[in-house]
Amino acid sequence: MNLRDIKKDIEYVVGSFIDDCTLFLNTHPGKQADDITNLIDKAVDVYNDLREKVVKSAGAEKPKVCFTSIRKELLEKTDALYDELAATVKKVLGD
Repeated sequence: MNLRDIKKDIEYVVGSFIDDCTLFLNTHPGKQADDITNLIDKAVDVYNDLREKVVKSAGAEKPKVCFTSIRKELLEKTDALYDELAATVKKVLGD
């Protein structure tokens, strides 16, 4: 794993989450819009935080070990965001 790959992974995973949020907003206008907007803000914060960690880790003695840790954190944080999105969708759809 190298610097370019981890940056692309972060962009892809967080970008996909934001796409899912905007899709929900477009298909259900006005319903839980504030909650979804807050989730998008959280996703942007995750993106910025992880990108900052990647840049700092690039100069580390063993960057691949750091990148593996960052990738794990990326998946954990986006899983938590998807759980929040699922809960919001359940509120709207009533399932």
